[in-house]
Amino acid sequence: MICGLLGVAHSPRALAKQRVDLTVIHGTLVTMDGKRRVLEDGAVAIQGDTIVALDSSATIDSMYESSKVIDARGALILPGLINAHTHMSMSLFRGLADDLSLDDWLHKYIFPAESRYVTRDFVTWSTRLSLLEMLRGGTTTVADMYYFEEEVAEATKAAGMRGVLGETLIGFPSPDSKTSAAALAYTESFLKHWKGDPLITPAVAPHAIYTCPEDLLKDAAALARSNQAPLLIHVAEAPFEIEQSRHDHGLTTVEYLARIGLLGSNVLGAHCIWLDQADIQTLAHFGVGCSYNPSSNMKTAAGSMPAVELLSAGVAVGIGTDGAASNNNQDMFEEMNLAAKQQKLARMDPKALSALQVVEMATITGARALHLERQIGSLEVGKKADLIVVDTTAPHATPMYNVYSAIVYALKSSDVRTTVVGGKPVMEDRRMLTLDEPAILAKAAQYATSIGASFGPGTK
Repeated sequence: MICGLLGVAHSPRALAKQRVDLTVIHGTLVTMDGKRRVLEDGAVAIQGDTIVALDSSATIDSMYESSKVIDARGALILPGLINAHTHMSMSLFRGLADDLSLDDWLHKYIFPAESRYVTRDFVTWSTRLSLLEMLRGGTTTVADMYYFEEEVAEATKAAGMRGVLGETLIGFPSPDSKTSAAALAYTESFLKHWKGDPLITPAVAPHAIYTCPEDLLKDAAALARSNQAPLLIHVAEAPFEIEQSRHDHGLTTVEYLARIGLLGSNVLGAHCIWLDQADIQTLAHFGVGCSYNPSSNMKTAAGSMPAVELLSAGVAVGIGTDGAASNNNQDMFEEMNLAAKQQKLARMDPKALSALQVVEMATITGARALHLERQIGSLEVGKKADLIVVDTTAPHATPMYNVYSAIVYALKSSDVRTTVVGGKPVMEDRRMLTLDEPAILAKAAQYATSIGASFGPGTK
């Protein structure tokens, strides 16, 4: 019986249908479970925020009576995509300063812009703009690093998005904290406030080794561990970082972070580009997750992550968009497409990083990178009901011989029809249910006028 194969236990003698809150039926079910099962005309039954059954549509219909039914004919039913690294509150800086090195981009434009414009109101609206883009594009979980993370968390929860949200710690006055002591106190309060929330996982986010003194990095690691919280940090992102680390410490970035005791199984390292084989083994040894951000890395010419080698060593590598200020979008379908192609080109090997591996990175392996694989990343009984319905009837999606190939090389974020997080539809048939799209776009236009006038034509 197919139902049993997918982990559903039931009695054939049962006469009465079981009541559930939601069923999603008549789609091609791409589970991303341990056996990577794909079921034609499949269905999912959901009670509360949890998946209770997966099977053929006929079987689910015979066993369950649902308060709400979503018809997924002509579409895939996928686990929601996991954006393993971004800065949601930077979306209002989209296109502010392009075609620059990472060092110049940060120090000449972004840090000054943040100092001038980043307030609670800015963060709230910028986060809403990012959430709107991501939920429309099939992202259901996001790992974020920024300031005023309380406002980020409030906006994320209100939108119905799942988030691992890190309050940024940095070694100079920031928009929400003038001293490191104040930043640590804010972060500790943030961790305690959101601990145990069903959607929000609060995290500690020291920016990088080149912006945080050693004492702050150690304090951040201690704070995360004492609160059993994730730690998010940029790692080995650009050549200047490695040069600085070797000059200051005589070590690579990874060696330095290991020496000071920061690495551990609660850590997600963003970028992880400039690694040698010893660094890769160190990350694997400590159980560190990594985020691959191909668009941002290519645009700033930061380099190409050794994703194939990291995966081969057993490191969990997810895919992230990075912030819209350096990308310039938060489109996980585009990132999947570029992730595969960049790895093939970097190695001159068309077999490097298969479509299946890339879909894994955007779902179950991304969940492992965030240490959330028991909750999300695949469609399995007992996991959170985070799923998307992706239309496959457009010309660019026709024909479809292999679902993984279609997802990575053919489908677009605009093909996402419906997004469900924790059993609740947040977008249905392309209609947003939790965000006021016209208000968000209008507010973004107001901010753009002010920011553009301030920075002048040199940023265009």
